[in-house]
Amino acid sequence: MVRLARVEDRPTPQEVYNWKVYANAVIATWAAVYDSAFVGTSISLASFKDEFGLTTKSTSEFNFISANIVSMFQAGCFFGAFLGYLIGYFWGRKHGLLVSSAIFVVGAALQCAANSSTGLGIMYAGRIVVGLGIGIASNLAPIYVAEIAPPAIRGRLIGIYEFCWQFGGVIGFWINYGVTQHIPASHKQWLIAFAVQLIPGGLLFFGSFLLIESPRWLVSRDRNAAALANLARLRNLPSDHPYVAEEYAEIEAAIAHERSLAGAGFFGPLKTVFASRTLVYRLLLGSSLFLWQNATGINAVNYYSPTIFKSIGVTGTSTSLLTTGDQNLLFTMLIVKLIGALIWLLYMVDTFGRRGVLFIGSIGGAISMYYIAAYIAIAQPAEHPTTKLSPGGQSAIAFFYIWTVFYSPTWNGTPWVIGAEMFPQHVRTFTQACQAASNWFWGFIITRFTPQMFTAMGYGVYLFFASLMVLSVPFVYVTLPETKQIPLERMEELFEPGMKPWKAHAAVMARVHETRLQRKDGSPRSVSLEKDDETKREGSSRGHV
Repeated sequence: MVRLARVEDRPTPQEVYNWKVYANAVIATWAAVYDSAFVGTSISLASFKDEFGLTTKSTSEFNFISANIVSMFQAGCFFGAFLGYLIGYFWGRKHGLLVSSAIFVVGAALQCAANSSTGLGIMYAGRIVVGLGIGIASNLAPIYVAEIAPPAIRGRLIGIYEFCWQFGGVIGFWINYGVTQHIPASHKQWLIAFAVQLIPGGLLFFGSFLLIESPRWLVSRDRNAAALANLARLRNLPSDHPYVAEEYAEIEAAIAHERSLAGAGFFGPLKTVFASRTLVYRLLLGSSLFLWQNATGINAVNYYSPTIFKSIGVTGTSTSLLTTGDQNLLFTMLIVKLIGALIWLLYMVDTFGRRGVLFIGSIGGAISMYYIAAYIAIAQPAEHPTTKLSPGGQSAIAFFYIWTVFYSPTWNGTPWVIGAEMFPQHVRTFTQACQAASNWFWGFIITRFTPQMFTAMGYGVYLFFASLMVLSVPFVYVTLPETKQIPLERMEELFEPGMKPWKAHAAVMARVHETRLQRKDGSPRSVSLEKDDETKREGSSRGHV
């Protein structure tokens, strides 16, 4: 059996890497499976259009309605991300995910209840409710996994969230393709496509009862005995084992430190962040990365793939679904085999650095989009539709795949990694909510206006996304310091006043190496240096910068 490499922070018993921690991580991150972009192809089904009288609408009217159906979900996710902070604080991670799945199931049921008699009103309501559920989960699931995971496999377990999202996308597209091939156009056809959402939502609902509540959250609620018992269960070791005792002591000490910084209460993290200029800057920087992530055009591709492939000259609903399914299948099946985009992302981030992978993704993605725009401008395939793609059209499809190759291991997950690294532990739950909300806000903007953009701009849409990717390169260069290999407790130093982002990594790493050498040599000066650093970091987190 092949074992993935682990870099341990301390000698760790093998019992710690047990099935329980993996099972809890899979259950929690399963939230990402439901809804995953299926709706973009579902509303393109002829049966859906007939049901709600969309076949008689003009192109602009249909674009407006489809944009509403898609973007209502993103709007719900935006508010759900903040609601997740409230629920997660008072009810915990386990019950928060239970509430998330219940809300999602209600929303999915509302969508299924829509028909020609009710009109699209109930569909819109269902989309918003579904978004609330997923927004809550997008906040709580990564936090829960981070809090229960052993350090050596934390990134791997959090990465399961991305795997589930991509896996859900593949399943959603192929379900739509399947109903078009095997079920005649009818109410039943589109209803099945929407009703499938109930399966992953229901699985998470029942699976949530099996989750082991986060020991860190339990300590924050002064339920220390339960926290120790849960930590022992997750580590598959007795509660008096030295490894469990040491980790539990660290959790208690961390919570006590957070409370000393006025960051453990519900409003504590908010006051701590907004009282510090450097933390506000980091929050704006981390949130802006999701603007640039959406500027790659990812949500346009996810939710309007039939429209996109039609612009290249691909005609027919089933053809669009098949092409989109191939795209997702090509890159997500690698994740299913444990050697795909998720592992590749983790490898690239640790090897080339956070800034490096973002540069690679932007440059490669921009070239791909520019090529597609040039092909459409020259060949004008929409004006010359054929049942078989020309060699030029095939090359344009190939560049969509190339774009995905560049996007998947770069902008897809790197903003989440950076956001988790940039902030102190005592404010990370709040900043996670803000960054998740930023992701959904910019997703809403893109999905709401993409159809109108295609109508008004044509191939200019591809030029628009390509140009934004080009602009992201200097933005990242001048604002974002490299965080690779920087210890979390030294992260504050990257954002010191006067520190140039493009030089910060080398400067801080030099300090880190100096401190380690002094500690190794046993120099008395190293102790005072560490105390000075701790004082400086504590002052920075309180806003004295």
